Amino acid sequence: MRRLALSLLGFITVSLSSCSSGGHFEFLGYTTKPNYDDSIHTVYLPVIQNKAFQAGPLRGLEYELTEELQRQIEMKTPYKITHDRERADTELLGTIIATPKNILNRNQLNEIREGEMVIRVEIVWKNLHTGQVLSAPPPNNVIQASGRFLPELGESTTTALQQACQKAAVQIISLMEKPWQLHGVND
Repeated sequence: MRRLALSLLGFITVSLSSCSSGGHFEFLGYTTKPNYDDSIHTVYLPVIQNKAFQAGPLRGLEYELTEELQRQIEMKTPYKITHDRERADTELLGTIIATPKNILNRNQLNEIREGEMVIRVEIVWKNLHTGQVLSAPPPNNVIQASGRFLPELGESTTTALQQACQKAAVQIISLMEKPWQLHGVND
């Protein structure tokens, strides 16, 4: 019984000593701190540029991607979107550089049975106070997302593009996270 009490007391002592400022805990290299830079509060996000071919369902894709990106930033990060560049901490610029359509499967009549729409977006995230580019340098600043469509089930390239926009926005949000820090490891 005494050993159990001593080990419990030791665990509590180690746990309390791992408290850090701001109400976050660090224990054995793990932390409850957010994955995002807490010195950044606002992001200026202009409409994504589109340098890809625009016809049919591809027309207006930049607006759809911008709306989805705004929604994801507000939902998954501590950052707020601002429409005033002068008051923003950072600026997130994006350019759609390609939107290929891939045919994955055809039926006996040579009709599309399964396909995918791909979006390639080049991202530049910059700190407006320091001028530092926060995103990775090229070619690592290009993300690619795809959405699948099955015409036999009533799906179209439009639904595939919606899926691709959602996936692209999630990937861009992931790029906004702080890089992992390895503590105690010599490179």
